[in-house]
Amino acid sequence: MKEDIEQSENRVNEEIRTPLIIQTNKSEKVENGCYEKKQDRCMVYLSTFVAVCGSFAFGSCAGYSSPIQSAIREDLNLSIAEFSLFGSILTFGAMIGAITSGPIADYIGRKGAMRMSGGFCVAGWLAIYFAQGVLALDIGRLATGYGMGVFSYVVPVFIAEIAPKDLRGALTTINQLMICCGVSVSFIIGTMMTWRTLALTGLIPCVILIFGLFIIPESPRWLAKIGHQKEFELALHKLRGKDADISEEAAEIKDYIETLEKLPKVNLFDLFQRRYSSSLIVGVGLMVFQQFGGINGICFYTGSIFESSGFPSDIGTIIYAIIQVPITALGAALIDRAGRKPLLLVSGTGLVIGCVLTGVSFYLKLNCLNQGHDIAIKVAPILAVTGILVYIGSFSVGMGAVPWVVMSEIYPINIKGAAGSLATLVNWFGAWACSYTFNFLMTWNSFGTFILYAAVNALSILFVIKIVPETKGRTLEQIQASINAS
Repeated sequence: MKEDIEQSENRVNEEIRTPLIIQTNKSEKVENGCYEKKQDRCMVYLSTFVAVCGSFAFGSCAGYSSPIQSAIREDLNLSIAEFSLFGSILTFGAMIGAITSGPIADYIGRKGAMRMSGGFCVAGWLAIYFAQGVLALDIGRLATGYGMGVFSYVVPVFIAEIAPKDLRGALTTINQLMICCGVSVSFIIGTMMTWRTLALTGLIPCVILIFGLFIIPESPRWLAKIGHQKEFELALHKLRGKDADISEEAAEIKDYIETLEKLPKVNLFDLFQRRYSSSLIVGVGLMVFQQFGGINGICFYTGSIFESSGFPSDIGTIIYAIIQVPITALGAALIDRAGRKPLLLVSGTGLVIGCVLTGVSFYLKLNCLNQGHDIAIKVAPILAVTGILVYIGSFSVGMGAVPWVVMSEIYPINIKGAAGSLATLVNWFGAWACSYTFNFLMTWNSFGTFILYAAVNALSILFVIKIVPETKGRTLEQIQASINAS
C-alpha cells in the first residue's frame, strides 16, 4: 500500500512539473506583453491592507503589557506574580491559537479564520477594559493571545495565496512590518494614556479588519480546493482586474489542486512521513532558529539589558523602537529583489555579530570591575547598545519576516493547514521558552548567554545555505513541485 501511494505521488509530481515548465515559459511571454499591463492590483493592495490590520492587532497585544505595568498594578493592587501571569498567559493563548489555526483556516476559509480571530481580540480587549480584578484581566489576555496565534498563521498564508508572484514576498513581509508598528505604537501611546484607554485602542485594527473582510475576496486557492469553481474565478478576477486574462493562472491553480486530490488526506501525525519531510524541515527549522536565536528574551528585557550594561535604558529602548520599523520596511522592499536566502544570510550574519558584541560588553564589564580598567568600563555600554541595535536591525531585515514568508510558500495546499499549525506552534513554544529562560541564563553567565545565542544564529546560517530553497519569482505551485522533486 505504501509503495502504491509513493508511486502515485511520483506520477502526480511529474504531472505537476511538466505543465509548470510549459506554463512558466508561456507566462514569461505574457508578462513581457500586454497581460501584465492589464492587471489592476488595487484589490490585491486593499486585501493586503485589511489582512495586515490583524498583524497590527497582533503587535498591539504583544506591546500592551510593557508601558502599563506600574499603572495596572497600582489600580488593581496586583502582585508581581499576578502581573507576570497576566503578561505570560498571552503566549499560552497564542499556542492554542497556533494549534487550531490551520484546521480552522482550512474549514471556514482564510477570511473566516481572520474574522473569528478578530472577534476573539475584540472580546479580550473589552474584558481587559472592564476588568475589576485578576480573573477578567487574565481571561481577556488569554483571548487576545488566542487571536494572535491564529493571526500569526492565517495572515501570511492569505497574503501569499492572493498576491502575484512578483509581489508575494514584499506583501507577505508587510505582516512583520505591521507587527513591529503595533508594538511600537502601543509602547509610545501607552506612556500618554491610562491602561484602560490603551486597551480600547486595541479595538481599532480589529474593527477595521472585521468590516474590511466584507469587501475583499476570499483566497482563490482555498476556493478552488473546496470545489467552488464560480467563486474561485470571481475572486481571481477581482484580484487581477476585470480586464486581466486569468486563464493561465486559473488553469495552473486548478491543475495543481486536481493532482493534489489524488494524494491521501493528512493529519498532524501524517506530516512526519518521508514525502513531506523536505517542506516540514524547512518550515519548522526556520521557526526554531528564529526563536531560539534569542529574539524574545532580548526584546522583552531590552531595558534591563541596557541597564545591566550601564547604558540608560530609556534612551536605548527609544532608539530600539525607532530603528525597528524602517529596517523591517527595508526588508519588505528588498525581499522580491534580493531574494529570501540572501536576506536570511545577511540577517543571520548580523545576528551573530550583534550577539558577540553584546556578549563582549558584559565580559569587559565584569572583568573590568574586578581589575579597575576605566577605559574598558566606558567602552562596555557602547558595545552593548551597538550589539543590541545591530541584533534587532538584523532580525528585522530578514529573520523576523522571511521565515513566515517561506512557510506560507513551501507547503502544498493539502497539508498547509496541519503543517502551518505545527510550525506556528513551534514558533510560539520557542517564544515562551526563550523569554522564560532568559533571566535564568543571564544570572548564570551574561557573557555566555549571548555567545550561546550567537552559536544558534551561526547554525541558522548553515541551515539556510544547505536546506532552505530560494522561492523568489516562482508561483506557489512551482515551489511546491520543486520541493517534492528534491
